[in-house]
Amino acid sequence: MARRAFIDSSVWVGHLSARDRLHHQAEGAIRDALERRIALLTTNLVIAEVHRWLLFRAGPLASRAALARIEQSAALTIVFGTADHHARARYWLERLADQRLSYTDAVSFAVMEATRCSIALTFDSDFTVAGFTRLP
Repeated sequence: MARRAFIDSSVWVGHLSARDRLHHQAEGAIRDALERRIALLTTNLVIAEVHRWLLFRAGPLASRAALARIEQSAALTIVFGTADHHARARYWLERLADQRLSYTDAVSFAVMEATRCSIALTFDSDFTVAGFTRLP
């Protein structure tokens, strides 16, 4: 089993929003990773996406509470994008130019490469297209 897994915004949103149609799947994926003691990582850009999504759908209080909840997780490492991640993200954007790939996802791929993380907790098929294993 993997030693680490990347959490994308789609799973964060499902996890944090009980009304999300994928809430139970997201909860299960995170719970399973924690039970298996898999180190979790995400990026500040992913957190920015989650914050924005919650801000406009649930309001400022919910979005701030979600930030606090994410930051408090001892099992999570937040990776802040660097110039090297940016350069590698540009590579991913070119490599997958025929896809609707966000810059955030491209940086996520760069971080996953740099940390040798091959598993993504995501509902986003772009991770599969990029060659990563997608769970759930």
